[in-house]
Amino acid sequence: MKITLLNHTPLSVCSHATRTCWQSFDKGDCGGEKDKELIDRVGNKFKHASTLEHLNYTFYIQGISRACLQEVARHRHTSPSVKSTRYTLKELRNESEFRENDFENAKRYLVLTGNEKVDNASIKALENLRLILQDSISLDIAKYCLPESYKTELTLTINARSLQNFISLRSSKSALWEIRNLANALFNVLPQDHQFIFEHCLYKGE
Repeated sequence: MKITLLNHTPLSVCSHATRTCWQSFDKGDCGGEKDKELIDRVGNKFKHASTLEHLNYTFYIQGISRACLQEVARHRHTSPSVKSTRYTLKELRNESEFRENDFENAKRYLVLTGNEKVDNASIKALENLRLILQDSISLDIAKYCLPESYKTELTLTINARSLQNFISLRSSKSALWEIRNLANALFNVLPQDHQFIFEHCLYKGE
């Protein structure tokens, strides 16, 4: 899994939106400590979280499974643009045979769990799909054979309020292990001066 932060809204936009409510622009400091305190107090402590929706983050997420992608898609207030399955299958079509226990080769296409039985089952599914692609079957039909462990990538835009919800739910120990890793990775690539907005959402347990 690789996460890249492509773009983010300056804190000054959020503080400006917040100060619009009380017309307190003269008290701002252009995204400095006064504005950060305001964002934390109003958005986090007072739960006037609609002000956080003015902050947007765009991430490039590479190497997550289709199973994890399904979990991400359950978060409604996001804008995902996902790599086309057709391009993915064209890459696989030209590969050589995938053999049992060859985890190093398979992980170029699969997210492996560390469970040998499960991972070998995924490798078998990958090899079956590769063989099917050798026939003249349309890619739209062949993709029905894709295992859930198959890797994909996406560009994801999400606002701060929705990202708080995402991190709160998905960093929990009860979340799918892969999306738990994703939630923590998203937090870690945020600009340091933005992390105070989300720190309280991170699961702190064992």
